[in-house]
Amino acid sequence: MRKLKLIWDFRGPHALKTAEHHHIHLKEYIALQNLDISITGFEALTDLHAMAFLVVDENHMKPVRDALRPHRGQVYQN
Repeated sequence: MRKLKLIWDFRGPHALKTAEHHHIHLKEYIALQNLDISITGFEALTDLHAMAFLVVDENHMKPVRDALRPHRGQVYQN
């Protein structure tokens, strides 16, 4: 089964703090919905660009995508 990485991008001088905060909300959503998602995180891509993400099985992607509206997605490769 393919896994997809759903990504939320944040830009500006506070991008990393915003991504870190968004990551907290992603974990809350996972817990509230009782989802089997264990790969989540956030990272700085540059000084002014950071992202929060979660990794979901492809067959569970649509409901998560529709509920959380990520900015982009890609195939997850660990």
